[in-house]
Amino acid sequence: MITAIVFVHADVARIPEVAQEIAALDGVSEVYSVTGRIDLIAMIRVRRHEEISAVVADRLNKVDGVLDTETHIAFRAYSSHDLESAFSIGD
Repeated sequence: MITAIVFVHADVARIPEVAQEIAALDGVSEVYSVTGRIDLIAMIRVRRHEEISAVVADRLNKVDGVLDTETHIAFRAYSSHDLESAFSIGD
């Protein structure tokens, strides 16, 4: 599986809608609203490198409210922790 991390600058008035539309795209595994210089981070997980272009250039960049993107392709994963349990705050 190939992972790409996409930094998304979005229209601030539409961040929740933009995030939901991006999250619904095939190939997008999750979308995070974040602090800092970018508005959203989208995690793309596909089987072939060519699919990254289809997800990002052909679909994600065309979501109304996406102003700019920056895509990073992951070379290697160094952690196999279960992220859900790692970030769980418990009951």
